[in-house]
Amino acid sequence: MQQNPLLKLFALVVAIVFSVSAKAADAPGNGHDAASELASVLKSYESYQADFIQIVVNEKGHHVQETRGSLKAKRPGLFYWETRAPLSQFIVSDGDKVELYDPDLEQVAIHKLDERVQTTPALLLSGEVDNLDETYTVSQRSIGDKTREFTLEPRSPDSLFVSLRLTFFDGELQEMRMQDSLSQLSVLSFDNIRLNQPVDNNAFILEYPEGVDIIRDGA
Repeated sequence: MQQNPLLKLFALVVAIVFSVSAKAADAPGNGHDAASELASVLKSYESYQADFIQIVVNEKGHHVQETRGSLKAKRPGLFYWETRAPLSQFIVSDGDKVELYDPDLEQVAIHKLDERVQTTPALLLSGEVDNLDETYTVSQRSIGDKTREFTLEPRSPDSLFVSLRLTFFDGELQEMRMQDSLSQLSVLSFDNIRLNQPVDNNAFILEYPEGVDIIRDGA
């Protein structure tokens, strides 16, 4: 069964969201707009662990793919993403590089994080929150007393994504929705959330068998 490329790209977006600079919300001139409000929420996340269900819906509204897995994130910039069989995939970031391991292809792709940011507009969530409004139109709304939604819409017509929406309930990230330029929608719902619980740094080391193909940027 072939992996939908939107799933891999969305996983990278999640990794970058969790690496938002803790200092960004305190930078001068941010004010209290939606971008700085979002940074303020993420700033309180020292670590985040959860199980997830990820569903992809095509432009006709048909459910085309579902994956399940788990993720761990820890400041500064540590991230581990695992999807289970039959679409097994591992994505790990140490803040400088991202490793993507596909067991079915027996292949590991290693990218410099900065280069991924430059080539994928949605990955500009890397922590440059001061400049977020230059790249995205950011809006927010409250639903009742405990639910808040933040929506990011790229200003560039060349962006791979139409919108990215983050939903928080009582301060916990519960869902992410990303729509791409082909009208595909990827919905990531989190469960069994553990916020700000201790996570050993060894949990962010990617292990893969000897003999796999390793592809590096520029290789």
